[in-house]
Amino acid sequence: MKKIPLRQCVVTRERLPKSELIRVVKDNVGNVSVDLTGKANGKGAYITRNMEVLNKAISSKILDRTLEVTIPEAIYEELKNIINN
Repeated sequence: MKKIPLRQCVVTRERLPKSELIRVVKDNVGNVSVDLTGKANGKGAYITRNMEVLNKAISSKILDRTLEVTIPEAIYEELKNIINN
């Protein structure tokens, strides 16, 4: 049986399979990007693929605090597009 990697959503604190989450990563220079592969270098934060959770993350600025950087609006727009598709 293959082990399924679990990760914790920074908003809901639920431990879910990695495939059900989206990873936002900050590299060592401070650039923020959405990491769909889950393998990019840098500090990562996972968020559930759910619009309500994303809206809560935006209003509470939890990704900003977790990654210790201001998240650009373009990243939130990219997350919205990924969730809606």
